[in-house]
Amino acid sequence: MSGEMPSSAARTTAPDVGRRRFLMLAAGAGAAGLAGCASWPHAVTPAMDATTFHAARRYTRTAFGDIAYVERGSGPAALFLHGFPLNGFQWRGALGRLAPYRRCIAPDFLGLGYTRVAEGQSCAPAAQVAMLVALLDTLGVESADVIASDSGGAVAQLLVARHPERVRSLLLTNCDTEQDCPPPAMLPVIALARQGRFVDDWLGHWYRDHALARSAAGIGGMCYANPAHPSDEAIDTYFGPLLASQHSRDLAHAYAIALEHNPLAGIAPLLARSRVPVRIVWGDADTIFAPDNADFLDRAFGRSQGVRRLPRSKLFWPEERPDVIAEEARKLWREAT
Repeated sequence: MSGEMPSSAARTTAPDVGRRRFLMLAAGAGAAGLAGCASWPHAVTPAMDATTFHAARRYTRTAFGDIAYVERGSGPAALFLHGFPLNGFQWRGALGRLAPYRRCIAPDFLGLGYTRVAEGQSCAPAAQVAMLVALLDTLGVESADVIASDSGGAVAQLLVARHPERVRSLLLTNCDTEQDCPPPAMLPVIALARQGRFVDDWLGHWYRDHALARSAAGIGGMCYANPAHPSDEAIDTYFGPLLASQHSRDLAHAYAIALEHNPLAGIAPLLARSRVPVRIVWGDADTIFAPDNADFLDRAFGRSQGVRRLPRSKLFWPEERPDVIAEEARKLWREAT
């Protein structure tokens, strides 16, 4: 790919260029919420805005660094694992809907969001798994119901394979699989990350021009079904911390580069033996991960509860359709007990 960043006008009028440039970012979404929540025994807590979310952020010190997370609710724990290049803010709608039923914990991965990474710490998927175990230990959580998206789904699979006792159930949305990790669309991102350019060349342009970010050439058109997404506050919350310093840029690039060599290679026997109940909900309009990946996951897990498909939803549909996350999570939790 060219070493020059196309102008805003060129990228806005050439969706195919934007698609090629961003088909690796992992994002996506659906359109509206589902009905049926009126029958729930608890009222839905409104989604947090950015100000409330930032105010709720806590930090837990581990050997991996000071891990940023937001927590809502009480009772058995639920762990929410976000995608790239997002952070825990992705789950703000789901947290409010599921807080009446779980102690909902949404951390920021090493290299993304607001987590303060320890000097010399790896941002590879295996390190993310070890960090999550340390976080759960520090928070006094023996096991959790895990909900994961995009590259967070790869980390979740590794968590199930290596620490099955820490996972009560697993709800996976569009994400990496052993046969598609990283997806071809991610390769240009990794190449730019190796050059130290991805954060500035892509995220920086979208951070400064929100309309461009939501255009057909931006993360919005590529990964969200609703043209109003991502919102202004989501763009600021996702990209702002990654652009904050050269150090934060380097960490985000390290996160992407670590995905180059398939971290899920050889995981099949461990997933097949797993007794963790798994549900897959897949946006079929995703431009990053192929629709048949959902069926691959369904076959891969020893205790899959099947696949639900969302025809018009893309990669980061959980941000747009938190009602679906809440509905599917509660159904899975009932069946897992």
